[in-house]
Amino acid sequence: MKLRTTVLALAATGLISGCATGPDRKPGDPFEPANRVIFKFNDGLDRFVAVPVAKGYQKVTPQPLRTAVSNFFSNLGDLTNAANNLLQLKITDATEDIVRFAFNSTFGLGGLLDWATPAGLPKHHQDFGLTLGHWGIPSGPYLVLPLFGPSTVRDSMGLVVDVKFNPLNYIEPAVRNPLYVLQFVSVRSDLLGASSLLEQAALDKYSFVRDAYTQQRKARLRGTSDNAAPLPNYDDEGGNSGAAAPAKGASGASGAATGVPDYTDPGDAAEAPNAASGSATGAPAGVPNYTDPGDTPSAPAAASSAVPAAPTAQPAPAGKKLPEPAPASQ
Repeated sequence: MKLRTTVLALAATGLISGCATGPDRKPGDPFEPANRVIFKFNDGLDRFVAVPVAKGYQKVTPQPLRTAVSNFFSNLGDLTNAANNLLQLKITDATEDIVRFAFNSTFGLGGLLDWATPAGLPKHHQDFGLTLGHWGIPSGPYLVLPLFGPSTVRDSMGLVVDVKFNPLNYIEPAVRNPLYVLQFVSVRSDLLGASSLLEQAALDKYSFVRDAYTQQRKARLRGTSDNAAPLPNYDDEGGNSGAAAPAKGASGASGAATGVPDYTDPGDAAEAPNAASGSATGAPAGVPNYTDPGDTPSAPAAASSAVPAAPTAQPAPAGKKLPEPAPASQ
């Protein structure tokens, strides 16, 4: 009883001092002075209790075992995701959640292994707060809950429903309570990197967490986290132009398939040889000509050399007489 009175007195003192000297409040955060007091309490508890426990858990537990523990609780969460997707009339997502749970529970040793994600079944993240928002319930002011962290009026009501219908609640307390502790430590160990980044990047941790939380909830409510925009087209320009150009294999072109970029050097693309004129060098069509231009005869000379020349009389050397032709026989 004394401890409860002390906590209430400290909270009241923080509220009064926060209202007197608190910073300018945002329209969506009218409870900022009280929220900052609770945030400071949560931050101290996290820094001196949760973080050391999470670091010790990481140090003594091998990575495969930590992954198995995370997969186990994530597999249980698929049941909550399926229920909320059904309440939002997202039949396809709910079916995928149920198939994920059945697949991992059967072939993943009770959810310790995640075979559903490599099999093409996406992971959805739903809760009752998002279900309320899906049906038009406004989020209300921003709230920071003791131990649970950032939330809103709508999400805090949804949290009560999510905790009530958590599958762990239907297990014996002797097993349920250690599982709750293990789940908390596992989740906190997975967020150690994010907390280190927050310490380095944020000038005002409270404002940073508040803005990040509200933006994330809006994105999930719109469904942008599950429906990513398609990637831009990085095809080669030659491929785009080649798709419209007809194939020219019959006329002596390179013969590439329609739509495939042409990577040949324009200087190496030889013109179609004119076989009738005799100007071809004997190489097949499309093969570069590597002969020296000085050694290649001109076209008229090559044409004239193709026809054998008639023999001509050679002049007699000086001082010698040509033999007389033999007389014709009578």
